[in-house]
Amino acid sequence: MLKALTEIYFGVKSLFIGLKITLGQFFKPTVTVRYPHATLKMPARFRGHIELVRDPATGKPKCFVCKLCEKACPSDCITVEGIKPEGARRKTVNYYRLDFTRCSLCGSCVEACRDSAIRFSRDYNLASTNKEDFIMDLFKRLQGEAEVQSPMSKVQGPEPVPANPTPEAVPGSAPVSQPRTESQKPDGSKAIAVPVEAK
Repeated sequence: MLKALTEIYFGVKSLFIGLKITLGQFFKPTVTVRYPHATLKMPARFRGHIELVRDPATGKPKCFVCKLCEKACPSDCITVEGIKPEGARRKTVNYYRLDFTRCSLCGSCVEACRDSAIRFSRDYNLASTNKEDFIMDLFKRLQGEAEVQSPMSKVQGPEPVPANPTPEAVPGSAPVSQPRTESQKPDGSKAIAVPVEAK
């Protein structure tokens, strides 16, 4: 009998403890983000998939196909290829394949790169039902970003119209009527001046 009463006591006690926590959380402000209408601010050390870094001086990728990132990757998800232009000292990348389905985001590739030619991106919304969407050519991706940011791709708007255009007289056309102006007399009344049209 005592054992049954003890179990009932601790059961009721745990019930009230749970209700106390529930009521305490019920009156706190909501922290749910209404995604996609609102998004969270990503922390500074967020790790997305890697991306190539553009050289601001030349506008081309910094990568010169040393393949250190490819060798350092424990998941074997990076493939780098390049060509050596005529007269150039170094190779230049023309194919950088990342299989993000195998990437563990360990950062070994970024740490191994001597010239900081790759970095973590800020992209986090990568949901897809197609596996091929996660196999990326980072070189083509960088080229696509350059085309979007190119000033030549921006559509120029129409030229601004002057606020008060001056009417010009056209030979053989009717004279353009000038607006009437108002002036104030010394006694406080207003006088309307109508300009005389030139003949």
